[in-house]
Amino acid sequence: MIRARDIVKSFGTNRVLHGVSLTLRKGEVVAVIGPSGSGKSTLLRCLNHLETIDGGSIEIEGETLAEPGADQRSRYVPDAEVRRICRKMGMVFQSFNLFPHMTVLQNIIEAPMTVKGMAREAAVPIADALLRKVGLLEKRDNYPSRLSGGQKQRVAIARALAMEPDIMLFDEPTSALDPELTGEVLRTMRQLADDHMTMLVVTHEMGFAREVAHRVVFMDQGRIVESAPSEEFFRAPQHPRTREFLAHML
Repeated sequence: MIRARDIVKSFGTNRVLHGVSLTLRKGEVVAVIGPSGSGKSTLLRCLNHLETIDGGSIEIEGETLAEPGADQRSRYVPDAEVRRICRKMGMVFQSFNLFPHMTVLQNIIEAPMTVKGMAREAAVPIADALLRKVGLLEKRDNYPSRLSGGQKQRVAIARALAMEPDIMLFDEPTSALDPELTGEVLRTMRQLADDHMTMLVVTHEMGFAREVAHRVVFMDQGRIVESAPSEEFFRAPQHPRTREFLAHML
């Protein structure tokens, strides 16, 4: 579903990603963990073109999004192709990013109607079904200001799913939440995993990574230090830096 090879990304003179390679298979849940500043969120943003890469290649479901040119700098396909390919992926951010002037229902149907040209009468039943899925149908006519942080994040998940993506990307979706609200968002994500949604999750939630992810990737200083099936990763981490990180997190 995703194949990233030798991704290089710099901001000015600061190189953030040093030749990162990662694959994500259909139906797989991969958790990306690591200390703050290790490049986890930047990698996610590169995969869906919120950031452009300097080197390396990205394929989404077998279609090239970017690949090295003759000078080894990455070149992207035409903009229309970029938009079409990136619509295969939905993304959930740390900070919800809901439109405050729109109701929950309006937040969810806006993109399908605007981007995909879906009629309102077709979009509303889909939105209602997604709200029921995340346990918030009764909040459909509320504005975001009337929701808790956990409820806002579940609406954000429903909004991403409304575009019918094949892949879901999560950028630390619980980091802005109080601990008591984290559980309801993780339960929604577990349900998606049970439904075999392909998911790449940047997270600090070690319980989620251990129990739900098929594979765990550990990043540090812009590199992938270790990648292993989740049970093996937590039972017998191989790299000293991984062991040091887990000793502080568990």
